[in-house]
Amino acid sequence: MRTVYNKIDQITGNVVSLKAKDVAYEDLAVIEGERGVSLAQVIRINRDQVYLQVFAGTKGISNRDQVRFLGHSMEISFSENLMGRIFNGSGVPRDDRSPLSENMIEIGAPSVNPVKRIMPSRMIRTGIPMIDIFNSLVESQKLPIFSIPGEPYNTLLARIALQAEADIIVFGGMGLKYDDYLFFRNTFEKGGVMHRSIMFAHTAADPVVECLLVPDMVLAVAENFAVQHSKKVLVLLTDMTAFSDALKEISIIMEQIPSNRGYPGDLYSQLARRYEKAVDFEGRGSVTTLAVTTMPGDDVTHPVPDNTGYITEGQFYLRRGWIEPFGSLSRLKQLVNGKTRDDHRSIMTACIQLYAKCKEAREKQAMGFVMSSWDKKLLGYGKRFEQEMMDLKVNISLEKALDRCWQIMAEFFEPQEIGITEKLINQYWPKKNV
Repeated sequence: MRTVYNKIDQITGNVVSLKAKDVAYEDLAVIEGERGVSLAQVIRINRDQVYLQVFAGTKGISNRDQVRFLGHSMEISFSENLMGRIFNGSGVPRDDRSPLSENMIEIGAPSVNPVKRIMPSRMIRTGIPMIDIFNSLVESQKLPIFSIPGEPYNTLLARIALQAEADIIVFGGMGLKYDDYLFFRNTFEKGGVMHRSIMFAHTAADPVVECLLVPDMVLAVAENFAVQHSKKVLVLLTDMTAFSDALKEISIIMEQIPSNRGYPGDLYSQLARRYEKAVDFEGRGSVTTLAVTTMPGDDVTHPVPDNTGYITEGQFYLRRGWIEPFGSLSRLKQLVNGKTRDDHRSIMTACIQLYAKCKEAREKQAMGFVMSSWDKKLLGYGKRFEQEMMDLKVNISLEKALDRCWQIMAEFFEPQEIGITEKLINQYWPKKNV
């Protein structure tokens, strides 16, 4: 029988504090009083003084309410019954269906021992040429999508969910507008992937502590499907800046000494703890993570993207409605793009080099310089490349995208102008109709 405490010392915002013993960090507690039963979580321990973040807020809670600690951290039910379900940030169903209580597992477990990991070796195809050709997504990779508010990052994330080669999709939304939550739900349902998807959605109107729980619930479920059922799981998170802002809010309430721009000093560790869950298990499944990180003011030196860049294996920059070819990087692409088609790497290099030269030609044109015939070729190529490869509406397989790159180059250049070996040109250069 666990001790019941009958006195709350202080109530500040959504945090209550009391003196208690034998309590662990992140343990759950139940507060019972006139307003009913409220769930809370330990967010700080200072000797015998324990601080609890109340999920539903402290309105209606009094100093005389009873507090009972449950002796465990947040748990989520794990079974195949999760498929097609939608939950909020505390694991309560949002889909008006019955709650699940079988096979409860704790969230927030440590990341996998590096000895148990294997080298990533399989590509995840998405149907998006700027990913598949130029920055291939690799199974068990962790990649952020750096963007700014107003860019279609949620649209990109939803499209990847519909088209990526994965057995299970686990989605985690943090600080979502309600319209964005409905967008993901409707897109998954209409796209026919809801039966193999699990959604955890925290909206801006929900308690801030639930925002912190979303990534841990998503990753706990994903990891167990990968280990116990040998599934290839794709984790989609949006937005990790909202998650970081929730950390910041809690640290301010706790009167912790702030670090850069008010964020807690352990921001790097908090982010790494989640990203490092991406793993390929030997003889089992895998967890691959794509996470949106919005950059306030398009500032990549902001603490959230800055710390993220040190943890992850590259990044996608989403600007002007497309994935930027220069700033974007998949550090693991070389592990897979040599196994796709023998012209993959050459096409990737040649197309980006020509597009870089097109940017230089556009600068010359903007400054009023006379355009040479070579400059005009580059300008024409750049326009076609943006329309047929960079546009996120383009939806074709990797092989068709490679063929289209050859066609675009052949329209504007001679074979000797593109910097690809004669062997590949003889094999893939489009034949002109006689």
